[in-house]
Amino acid sequence: MDVTEDMVRDVCTDAVFERGERYLAEGRVDEIHRVDTTVTAVVSGSCQYDVRVDLAADGFAPWCDCPYDGPGTCKHVVAVLLQCVDDRPPDEGDRLDAALNGADINEIRAFLREELVTDAGLRDRFLAHSGGSMKRSVNELRTSIDRRFEETNPEYDVVFKPIDFTQWFDLANEYRKQGQYGSTMSVYRALIESLDDNMERVDGAYDHFTSAFRRALNGYVDCVVATERDADTVTESVLFLDERAMSGTPFLAEHFERAAAELREKVDEQSCE
Repeated sequence: MDVTEDMVRDVCTDAVFERGERYLAEGRVDEIHRVDTTVTAVVSGSCQYDVRVDLAADGFAPWCDCPYDGPGTCKHVVAVLLQCVDDRPPDEGDRLDAALNGADINEIRAFLREELVTDAGLRDRFLAHSGGSMKRSVNELRTSIDRRFEETNPEYDVVFKPIDFTQWFDLANEYRKQGQYGSTMSVYRALIESLDDNMERVDGAYDHFTSAFRRALNGYVDCVVATERDADTVTESVLFLDERAMSGTPFLAEHFERAAAELREKVDEQSCE
């Protein structure tokens, strides 16, 4: 979990590294916290930007809601990582564990239930973790994702800043861990459809949105193969990918075509085993 300057340089350009150094020296990193290996912070630039990194992940799994669309990560992430080189924030994990261990189990349940009532994303992940199957349709999931695009810039039909899709990727991962591949496919498909339909609104952070799209698409294909579904389900999935290649965002067509071809190939390989 040690962070070095060389490791930070590996995830950004030289110019961005220098800007990150300057931001750190100017004291722009605020509200920095760490729980286990996850660090969150607010960095002051032209406005306040939320940053999240995982010190134990390959490449630090950086997230920032700034509109940076260049190679590597942005200066806000670099500033946070550089602070972790020499002045890593204290780990609040032990304090969290102590609070949990000292709390009354009924109080925890009451608190958790209250949070689950008002937080649909947390509720979905909790139910998935508990082994339940997805109760929301693809269209319902899509609506919640589409809403993020609407909320990002409500005055204009343009999206300048990245959107954090972690909520839905975490939900897909939870269902996947439980072996609920059908539910996992629903989450990935909702992400695919929403990103495809909203991509032409994006005006900045193209790498971010394209990366999220590819991640969802790859996850969808993997789950179709892993389910060992009947031929009708596989055929429906291929038709979905083919249809999107024809009717969706033009520059994403090649990704849909590749995914459809990959799915056909994987299914053929399985049938020959």
